Amino acid sequence: MRITLLGGGAWGTALAIAFAGNNEVTLWSREADVVADLLASRQNGRFLPGYSLPESVAVTGDFQAATGAAEVIIVATPTAGLRPTVEHLRQIGCTAPILWVCKGFEAGSGLLPHQVVGEVLGSSARFGVLSGPSFAEEVAAGQPTAVALAANDPTLAREVARQLHTDRLRIYANDDLPGVEIGGAVKNVLAIATGICDGLGLGLNSRAALITRGLAEIARLGVALGADSLTFMGLAGMGDLILTCTGDLSRNRRVGLALAKGKSLPQILEELGHVAEGVYTAREVDRLSTALGVDMPICTAVAAILDGRLGAAEAVEELMARDPKEELA
Repeated sequence: MRITLLGGGAWGTALAIAFAGNNEVTLWSREADVVADLLASRQNGRFLPGYSLPESVAVTGDFQAATGAAEVIIVATPTAGLRPTVEHLRQIGCTAPILWVCKGFEAGSGLLPHQVVGEVLGSSARFGVLSGPSFAEEVAAGQPTAVALAANDPTLAREVARQLHTDRLRIYANDDLPGVEIGGAVKNVLAIATGICDGLGLGLNSRAALITRGLAEIARLGVALGADSLTFMGLAGMGDLILTCTGDLSRNRRVGLALAKGKSLPQILEELGHVAEGVYTAREVDRLSTALGVDMPICTAVAAILDGRLGAAEAVEELMARDPKEELA
């Protein structure tokens, strides 16, 4: 299959490495220095140092040349870059199916990625998301990984999942596009919360409780938005939540750890050097849950901490002081 990865960050590079063995892969980047580095050394020293890009992968900064012959396009930009990338694809008349790997809600509009793409391309377009418990570094290293692929066309999801499946990257087709996206988005907010919990030294009991109650929040929001509750028991729900909340490679968890140490958010993001989607998603989730009347106290607390309206330790006290309730109500 002819695959084009749009985005020369960690994820675009990792997926180019993963898919190169059985496919004809092109990696496009808008950053001239990244293109030059990849062409000269076959490594992405800026975003994914230490992992070599196979010689068979074509690298280019020419958007039209990269997409012209593609059978599947995978957008590997942050959520903020999804709309302009898809708009560019529409402008050049590209009709290939589009997947994306970003996880979040669009800032300002509160739209999920599939809503953004549908708004730009219309209902006749074929598109979907690749999401699940996966760090770019481990995918690039060939560590066994399993993710979900959901699309607006179930046949597309099954066909592409089968074609992209490798012996190191197991891909499961899923029919619940909103559910897969919601799980992938909200878990980043909860990873910030877990980082705060661990940074404050609150212990393993606290971490387990936070992750479990966080999963309940994801499911409540998902069901309110029309998702299947079973999705949140799978790879894009519980699986991704556990990984991002406990894995040291998680950018969002690192944000939480730094907040617990008293660092300012601008300082944290500058030191991180990569996008932490949970920072932007927290505000959208807080607004959306309020509008829908969905109880999401952990996510609300994270949004308040990020906005400077609440201190980390104060947020813990407020969460623990809430009135008792039935667990599964």
